[in-house]
Amino acid sequence: MIMSHTKSSYKSSAKTKYTHGERMEQLIEAEELLRGQAQVWQLMFAFADSMALKCAVELRIANIIHSHSTPITLSQIASSIDSPSHPDIPYLTRIMRLLLRRKIFTADRPSDGGGTLYGPTHVSRWLVHDSDRTLAPMLLMENHPLTTNPWHCFSQCVKEGGIAFKRANGSEIWEFASQNPEFNSMFNSGMACTARVVIRAILVGYKNGFGCVGSLVDVGGGTGDLVSEIVKSHPHIKGINFDLPHVVTTAPEYKGVCHVGGDMFEAIPNADAIIMKWIMHDWGDEDCVKILKNCRKAIPEKTGKVIIVDVVLKPEGDDLFDDTGLVFDLLMIAHSSGGKERTELEWKKLLEEGGFPRYNIIKIPALTSIIEAYPQLQN
Repeated sequence: MIMSHTKSSYKSSAKTKYTHGERMEQLIEAEELLRGQAQVWQLMFAFADSMALKCAVELRIANIIHSHSTPITLSQIASSIDSPSHPDIPYLTRIMRLLLRRKIFTADRPSDGGGTLYGPTHVSRWLVHDSDRTLAPMLLMENHPLTTNPWHCFSQCVKEGGIAFKRANGSEIWEFASQNPEFNSMFNSGMACTARVVIRAILVGYKNGFGCVGSLVDVGGGTGDLVSEIVKSHPHIKGINFDLPHVVTTAPEYKGVCHVGGDMFEAIPNADAIIMKWIMHDWGDEDCVKILKNCRKAIPEKTGKVIIVDVVLKPEGDDLFDDTGLVFDLLMIAHSSGGKERTELEWKKLLEEGGFPRYNIIKIPALTSIIEAYPQLQN
């Protein structure tokens, strides 16, 4: 009887433990499913963050807040908004509430029960119009219907190929910009503000890289902003701004810089070094190899180098800009005609095919990195 009772108790205890373990698994599964549901909701409406930011930029809220020496009330913000009628305070309150949660602005709630006081942050500094570090024009450009429409064509592009921007707007982005002055102006303003940010990062993060350079060609340099700033910081350099003829004809004069018109797919002016900022990511691999081969012909065999300023993707990385790099790769699907961001291995393959067997990646304080490429394995 005793043995029988013990055996029965053992079975009962084992059954209880199994049931408890099973229950725990069910609870964990339920919690993970709930988290999954929450994440889908967040991703589904991720565009709301962009739209709230766009609203803040259009209303110049960052400008209003930063123009005061102390945090201000919602009424003060509303009274400073350029509007034909009094702004809708309830709408503004709700939009600001999300921006506060995203830590775009600060909120101070006085102990005397007064209204919330809104203050600036390091984030909001990048949203101030007419600042030398603003990203406001880029934000407005990237969230315009004409530039968001191509994102809706991704599934069609996966199924059938083609160019997303052309599917959405009837022509490729460069052609569209040439035919639509208002869009062209908005696009150029967006590119100009990001260029200023990257130029500053280059001058800070790569200042020692220009010491031995006597002459420098900026391939695809537009109106010469980048090379002129480099020459200003390194006056010993002879700067050459190289772009299509119709582009350089509108370029202003800069001390120490000459403008040369031409086609990078045909030939590039000779110099000690070549710099290309956000050029390679606009093109597919075959075109990039053509550009690199022309670069190699233009620089000295032993001492020359190419300085590529572009994103180096790290799909598994967790550095400050790694996530944004993946988003930029999708941006290239949306806006370019075959361009893409590349991993280090993809850059290595591209450089070798273009005649540059040695390279060095240098991090700078920006989304982009610097890829130094050399035509010889050793100095």
